[in-house]
Amino acid sequence: YSLDRFDNFIKEEDFKKVSEWGMDHVRIPVDYNLVQNDDLSFKQDGFDRIERCILLCKKYNLNMILDLHKTIGYSFDDKEEETGFFYNEEYQENFYNLWIEFTKCFSKYEDMLAFELLNEVNKYEYKDPWNKIASECIRRIRKVSPTIKILVGGYYNNAVCAVKDIDVPFDENIVLNFHCYEPLIFTHQGAYWIKNMNTNFRTSYDITFKDVIDLSKVNIDHSGMDYSFMNPDEKIGTNYFETIFKDAFEYATSKDLPLYCGEYGVIENADPEDTKKWYLDINSVLNKYGIGHALWSYRGMDFDFVNSKFDTVRKDIIGN
Repeated sequence: YSLDRFDNFIKEEDFKKVSEWGMDHVRIPVDYNLVQNDDLSFKQDGFDRIERCILLCKKYNLNMILDLHKTIGYSFDDKEEETGFFYNEEYQENFYNLWIEFTKCFSKYEDMLAFELLNEVNKYEYKDPWNKIASECIRRIRKVSPTIKILVGGYYNNAVCAVKDIDVPFDENIVLNFHCYEPLIFTHQGAYWIKNMNTNFRTSYDITFKDVIDLSKVNIDHSGMDYSFMNPDEKIGTNYFETIFKDAFEYATSKDLPLYCGEYGVIENADPEDTKKWYLDINSVLNKYGIGHALWSYRGMDFDFVNSKFDTVRKDIIGN
Protein backbone atom coordinates (compact mmCIF):
# COMPACT_ATOMS: atom_id res chain seq x y z
CA TYR A 1 0.00 0.00 0.00
CA SER A 2 2.88 2.38 -0.64
CA LEU A 3 2.36 5.67 -2.43
CA ASP A 4 5.02 4.66 -4.94
CA ARG A 5 3.01 1.56 -5.82
CA PHE A 6 -0.22 3.52 -6.11
CA ASP A 7 1.43 6.15 -8.29
CA ASN A 8 3.60 4.02 -10.55
CA PHE A 9 2.44 0.42 -10.84
CA ILE A 10 -0.26 1.31 -13.39
CA LYS A 11 -0.14 4.62 -15.26
CA GLU A 12 -2.18 6.45 -17.87
CA GLU A 13 -0.27 4.86 -20.75
CA ASP A 14 -1.49 1.46 -19.61
CA PHE A 15 -5.13 2.48 -20.03
CA LYS A 16 -4.21 3.86 -23.45
CA LYS A 17 -2.52 0.58 -24.40
CA VAL A 18 -5.50 -1.54 -23.36
CA SER A 19 -7.78 0.69 -25.42
CA GLU A 20 -5.47 0.46 -28.44
CA TRP A 21 -5.59 -3.33 -28.17
CA GLY A 22 -9.32 -3.07 -28.86
CA MET A 23 -10.46 -4.02 -25.36
CA ASP A 24 -13.69 -2.51 -24.06
CA HIS A 25 -13.16 -2.52 -20.30
CA VAL A 26 -10.77 -2.97 -17.38
CA ARG A 27 -11.30 -4.49 -13.93
CA ILE A 28 -9.81 -2.51 -11.04
CA PRO A 29 -9.21 -4.51 -7.84
CA VAL A 30 -9.43 -2.47 -4.63
CA ASP A 31 -8.68 -3.59 -1.07
CA TYR A 32 -10.59 -1.87 1.71
CA ASN A 33 -7.23 -0.57 3.03
CA LEU A 34 -7.09 1.85 0.09
CA VAL A 35 -10.22 3.69 1.20
CA GLN A 36 -10.49 3.00 4.94
CA ASN A 37 -8.29 3.85 7.93
CA ASP A 38 -7.71 1.47 10.84
CA ASP A 39 -10.70 3.03 12.63
CA LEU A 40 -12.74 2.38 9.41
CA SER A 41 -13.20 6.06 8.63
CA PHE A 42 -12.90 6.79 4.93
CA LYS A 43 -9.76 7.99 3.17
CA GLN A 44 -10.63 10.62 0.60
CA ASP A 45 -7.38 10.14 -1.30
CA GLY A 46 -8.33 6.49 -1.89
CA PHE A 47 -11.65 7.49 -3.40
CA ASP A 48 -9.84 10.12 -5.48
CA ARG A 49 -7.55 7.43 -6.90
CA ILE A 50 -10.51 5.30 -7.91
CA GLU A 51 -12.17 8.27 -9.59
CA ARG A 52 -8.94 8.96 -11.48
CA CYS A 53 -9.14 5.42 -12.87
CA ILE A 54 -12.75 6.01 -13.87
CA LEU A 55 -11.86 9.24 -15.67
CA LEU A 56 -8.93 7.57 -17.47
CA CYS A 57 -11.30 4.84 -18.62
CA LYS A 58 -13.69 7.47 -19.95
CA LYS A 59 -10.81 9.24 -21.69
CA TYR A 60 -9.84 6.05 -23.53
CA ASN A 61 -13.39 4.80 -24.19
CA LEU A 62 -13.18 1.93 -21.70
CA ASN A 63 -15.80 0.64 -19.31
CA MET A 64 -14.71 -0.28 -15.79
CA ILE A 65 -15.48 -2.81 -13.09
CA LEU A 66 -14.78 -1.73 -9.52
CA ASP A 67 -13.87 -4.96 -7.70
CA LEU A 68 -13.75 -5.05 -3.91
CA HIS A 69 -10.89 -7.51 -3.63
CA LYS A 70 -10.70 -7.61 0.16
CA THR A 71 -13.07 -6.42 2.89
CA ILE A 72 -12.42 -6.17 6.61
CA GLY A 73 -12.85 -9.66 8.04
CA TYR A 74 -12.37 -11.47 4.75
CA SER A 75 -9.70 -12.11 2.15
CA PHE A 76 -9.75 -15.01 -0.31
CA ASP A 77 -6.10 -15.55 0.63
CA ASP A 78 -5.90 -17.24 4.05
CA LYS A 79 -2.43 -15.78 4.61
CA GLU A 80 -4.02 -12.34 4.87
CA GLU A 81 -5.49 -13.40 8.23
CA GLU A 82 -8.71 -11.54 7.52
CA THR A 83 -11.35 -13.80 9.09
CA GLY A 84 -14.85 -13.79 10.54
CA PHE A 85 -16.71 -11.76 7.92
CA PHE A 86 -19.42 -14.29 7.09
CA TYR A 87 -20.53 -14.60 10.74
CA ASN A 88 -19.75 -11.14 12.11
CA GLU A 89 -22.49 -8.52 11.80
CA GLU A 90 -20.11 -5.62 12.49
CA TYR A 91 -17.86 -6.66 9.61
CA GLN A 92 -20.91 -7.06 7.40
CA GLU A 93 -22.23 -3.65 8.36
CA ASN A 94 -18.89 -2.14 7.41
CA PHE A 95 -19.11 -3.94 4.06
CA TYR A 96 -22.56 -2.45 3.41
CA ASN A 97 -21.41 1.02 4.47
CA LEU A 98 -18.40 0.85 2.18
CA TRP A 99 -20.55 -0.11 -0.79
CA ILE A 100 -23.01 2.66 -0.02
CA GLU A 101 -20.10 5.13 0.00
CA PHE A 102 -18.87 3.74 -3.33
CA THR A 103 -22.41 4.09 -4.67
CA LYS A 104 -22.81 7.67 -3.50
CA CYS A 105 -19.46 8.63 -5.00
CA PHE A 106 -19.50 6.73 -8.28
CA SER A 107 -23.02 5.75 -9.38
CA LYS A 108 -23.07 8.91 -11.51
CA TYR A 109 -20.75 6.97 -13.83
CA GLU A 110 -23.12 4.02 -14.20
CA ASP A 111 -23.14 4.31 -17.99
CA MET A 112 -19.62 2.82 -17.96
CA LEU A 113 -19.09 1.49 -14.42
CA ALA A 114 -20.13 -1.75 -12.72
CA PHE A 115 -19.70 -2.91 -9.12
CA GLU A 116 -18.24 -6.32 -8.17
CA LEU A 117 -19.33 -6.96 -4.59
CA LEU A 118 -16.49 -9.26 -3.50
CA ASN A 119 -13.62 -10.91 -5.32
CA GLU A 120 -13.75 -14.61 -4.32
CA VAL A 121 -15.72 -16.45 -1.67
CA ASN A 122 -13.52 -19.44 -1.00
CA LYS A 123 -15.41 -22.05 1.04
CA TYR A 124 -18.62 -23.90 0.19
CA GLU A 125 -19.78 -23.44 3.80
CA TYR A 126 -20.08 -19.71 3.11
CA LYS A 127 -22.68 -20.27 0.36
CA ASP A 128 -25.77 -19.41 2.41
CA PRO A 129 -24.22 -16.61 4.50
CA TRP A 130 -22.82 -15.04 1.34
CA ASN A 131 -26.18 -15.18 -0.48
CA LYS A 132 -27.73 -13.43 2.51
CA ILE A 133 -24.98 -10.79 2.73
CA ALA A 134 -24.93 -10.14 -1.03
CA SER A 135 -28.73 -9.85 -1.06
CA GLU A 136 -28.72 -7.26 1.70
CA CYS A 137 -25.92 -5.33 0.03
CA ILE A 138 -27.79 -5.26 -3.28
CA ARG A 139 -30.96 -4.03 -1.54
CA ARG A 140 -29.05 -1.18 0.07
CA ILE A 141 -27.24 -0.21 -3.13
CA ARG A 142 -30.54 -0.21 -5.02
CA LYS A 143 -31.98 2.39 -2.64
CA VAL A 144 -29.26 4.77 -3.81
CA SER A 145 -28.74 3.56 -7.37
CA PRO A 146 -31.59 1.50 -8.86
CA THR A 147 -29.81 0.65 -12.12
CA ILE A 148 -26.04 0.40 -11.72
CA LYS A 149 -24.75 -3.02 -12.77
CA ILE A 150 -23.73 -5.32 -9.90
CA LEU A 151 -21.60 -8.45 -10.34
CA VAL A 152 -22.13 -11.38 -7.96
CA GLY A 153 -20.06 -14.57 -7.80
CA GLY A 154 -20.12 -17.71 -5.67
CA TYR A 155 -18.04 -20.09 -3.57
CA TYR A 156 -14.89 -22.14 -4.36
CA ASN A 157 -13.17 -18.85 -5.30
CA ASN A 158 -15.89 -17.85 -7.72
CA ALA A 159 -15.89 -21.23 -9.47
CA VAL A 160 -18.14 -21.65 -12.49
CA CYS A 161 -19.87 -24.59 -10.79
CA ALA A 162 -21.04 -22.19 -8.04
CA VAL A 163 -23.01 -19.91 -10.37
CA LYS A 164 -26.14 -22.07 -10.14
CA ASP A 165 -26.23 -21.51 -6.37
CA ILE A 166 -26.17 -17.71 -6.50
CA ASP A 167 -29.48 -16.60 -4.97
CA VAL A 168 -29.90 -12.85 -4.67
CA PRO A 169 -32.60 -10.31 -5.64
CA PHE A 170 -32.23 -10.56 -9.41
CA ASP A 171 -33.01 -7.60 -11.61
CA GLU A 172 -31.96 -6.74 -15.16
CA ASN A 173 -28.76 -5.09 -13.92
CA ILE A 174 -27.39 -8.06 -11.98
CA VAL A 175 -24.50 -9.93 -13.64
CA LEU A 176 -23.56 -13.51 -12.69
CA ASN A 177 -19.81 -13.71 -12.24
CA PHE A 178 -17.25 -16.52 -12.20
CA HIS A 179 -13.48 -17.05 -12.47
CA CYS A 180 -11.78 -19.79 -14.45
CA TYR A 181 -8.27 -21.17 -14.03
CA GLU A 182 -9.03 -24.68 -15.17
CA PRO A 183 -7.34 -27.06 -15.28
CA LEU A 184 -5.49 -25.68 -12.27
CA ILE A 185 -2.55 -28.02 -12.77
CA PHE A 186 -1.81 -26.22 -16.05
CA THR A 187 -2.66 -22.60 -15.20
CA HIS A 188 -0.93 -22.72 -11.80
CA GLN A 189 2.05 -24.93 -12.60
CA GLY A 190 4.88 -24.23 -10.17
CA ALA A 191 2.76 -21.80 -8.12
CA TYR A 192 4.53 -21.26 -4.80
CA TRP A 193 1.32 -20.51 -2.88
CA ILE A 194 -0.36 -23.86 -3.62
CA LYS A 195 0.28 -26.44 -0.93
CA ASN A 196 2.11 -29.56 -2.19
CA MET A 197 3.06 -27.86 -5.47
CA ASN A 198 6.67 -28.41 -6.52
CA THR A 199 7.76 -24.95 -7.64
CA ASN A 200 9.89 -26.60 -10.34
CA PHE A 201 6.90 -28.50 -11.74
CA ARG A 202 6.06 -27.76 -15.38
CA THR A 203 3.56 -29.29 -17.75
CA SER A 204 2.43 -28.75 -21.32
CA TYR A 205 -1.13 -27.96 -22.39
CA ASP A 206 -1.16 -30.97 -24.69
CA ILE A 207 -2.09 -33.56 -22.05
CA THR A 208 -5.02 -35.91 -21.43
CA PHE A 209 -7.44 -35.76 -18.53
CA LYS A 210 -5.81 -38.88 -17.12
CA ASP A 211 -2.63 -36.80 -16.98
CA VAL A 212 -4.54 -33.91 -15.40
CA ILE A 213 -5.93 -36.17 -12.67
CA ASP A 214 -2.62 -37.92 -11.97
CA LEU A 215 -0.58 -34.71 -11.90
CA SER A 216 -3.16 -32.96 -9.71
CA LYS A 217 -3.03 -35.71 -7.10
CA VAL A 218 0.71 -35.15 -6.69
CA ASN A 219 0.92 -31.37 -6.94
CA ILE A 220 -2.32 -29.96 -5.53
CA ASP A 221 -3.54 -30.42 -1.97
CA HIS A 222 -7.17 -30.47 -3.01
CA SER A 223 -8.94 -32.08 -5.92
CA GLY A 224 -10.22 -28.80 -7.36
CA MET A 225 -12.76 -29.42 -10.04
CA ASP A 226 -13.81 -33.04 -10.58
CA TYR A 227 -12.48 -34.27 -13.93
CA SER A 228 -14.18 -37.67 -13.82
CA PHE A 229 -16.89 -36.48 -16.22
CA MET A 230 -14.27 -36.13 -18.97
CA ASN A 231 -12.99 -38.97 -21.12
CA PRO A 232 -9.60 -39.80 -19.53
CA ASP A 233 -8.05 -40.20 -22.98
CA GLU A 234 -9.36 -36.84 -24.23
CA LYS A 235 -7.02 -33.85 -24.28
CA ILE A 236 -7.78 -30.43 -22.86
CA GLY A 237 -9.60 -28.33 -25.46
CA THR A 238 -12.76 -26.43 -26.31
CA ASN A 239 -15.01 -29.36 -25.43
CA TYR A 240 -13.79 -29.18 -21.86
CA PHE A 241 -14.68 -25.50 -21.51
CA GLU A 242 -18.04 -26.03 -23.22
CA THR A 243 -18.76 -28.75 -20.67
CA ILE A 244 -17.82 -26.86 -17.53
CA PHE A 245 -19.60 -23.64 -18.59
CA LYS A 246 -22.85 -25.40 -19.58
CA ASP A 247 -24.71 -25.32 -16.24
CA ALA A 248 -23.73 -21.73 -15.48
CA PHE A 249 -24.77 -20.54 -18.92
CA GLU A 250 -28.11 -22.35 -18.68
CA TYR A 251 -28.73 -20.88 -15.21
CA ALA A 252 -27.93 -17.36 -16.42
CA THR A 253 -30.19 -17.87 -19.44
CA SER A 254 -33.04 -19.09 -17.20
CA LYS A 255 -32.73 -15.86 -15.18
CA ASP A 256 -32.32 -13.75 -18.34
CA LEU A 257 -29.03 -12.42 -16.94
CA PRO A 258 -25.58 -11.95 -18.47
CA LEU A 259 -22.74 -14.25 -17.46
CA TYR A 260 -19.26 -12.82 -16.97
CA CYS A 261 -15.82 -14.36 -16.43
CA GLY A 262 -14.11 -11.82 -14.20
CA GLU A 263 -10.74 -13.58 -14.03
CA TYR A 264 -8.94 -16.14 -16.12
CA GLY A 265 -5.30 -16.61 -17.00
CA VAL A 266 -2.11 -18.64 -16.98
CA ILE A 267 0.88 -18.29 -14.67
CA GLU A 268 4.01 -16.92 -16.34
CA ASN A 269 5.83 -20.19 -15.57
CA ALA A 270 4.00 -21.81 -18.50
CA ASP A 271 5.44 -22.07 -21.99
CA PRO A 272 4.19 -19.11 -24.10
CA GLU A 273 2.95 -21.31 -26.95
CA ASP A 274 1.03 -23.48 -24.49
CA THR A 275 -0.38 -20.35 -22.88
CA LYS A 276 -1.59 -19.21 -26.29
CA LYS A 277 -3.32 -22.55 -26.92
CA TRP A 278 -5.16 -22.30 -23.61
CA TYR A 279 -6.30 -18.73 -24.28
CA LEU A 280 -7.44 -19.51 -27.83
CA ASP A 281 -9.51 -22.46 -26.62
CA ILE A 282 -11.19 -20.74 -23.70
CA ASN A 283 -11.70 -17.48 -25.62
CA SER A 284 -13.46 -19.29 -28.45
CA VAL A 285 -16.01 -20.71 -25.99
CA LEU A 286 -16.43 -17.47 -24.04
CA ASN A 287 -17.03 -15.61 -27.30
CA LYS A 288 -19.38 -18.28 -28.63
CA TYR A 289 -21.71 -17.82 -25.67
CA GLY A 290 -21.30 -14.07 -25.35
CA ILE A 291 -19.60 -14.32 -21.95
CA GLY A 292 -17.64 -11.15 -21.21
CA HIS A 293 -14.19 -11.69 -19.74
CA ALA A 294 -11.14 -10.07 -18.16
CA LEU A 295 -7.79 -11.82 -17.93
CA TRP A 296 -5.71 -11.81 -14.75
CA SER A 297 -3.48 -9.97 -14.73
CA TYR A 298 -2.34 -7.08 -16.85
CA ARG A 299 0.96 -6.66 -15.00
CA GLY A 300 2.79 -8.62 -12.32
CA MET A 301 1.36 -10.85 -9.60
CA ASP A 302 2.71 -14.02 -11.27
CA PHE A 303 0.30 -13.75 -14.25
CA ASP A 304 2.04 -10.88 -16.03
CA PHE A 305 0.43 -10.50 -19.47
CA VAL A 306 2.76 -7.66 -20.51
CA ASN A 307 5.83 -9.71 -19.56
CA SER A 308 8.27 -9.75 -22.49
CA LYS A 309 8.13 -13.55 -22.31
CA PHE A 310 4.77 -13.35 -24.07
CA ASP A 311 5.78 -10.87 -26.78
CA THR A 312 5.67 -13.59 -29.46
CA VAL A 313 2.10 -14.71 -28.64
CA ARG A 314 0.37 -11.66 -27.16
CA LYS A 315 -0.96 -10.37 -30.47
CA ASP A 316 -2.54 -13.74 -31.27
CA ILE A 317 -4.19 -13.91 -27.84
CA ILE A 318 -5.53 -10.36 -28.06
CA GLY A 319 -6.92 -11.01 -31.53
CA ASN A 320 -9.05 -13.86 -30.27
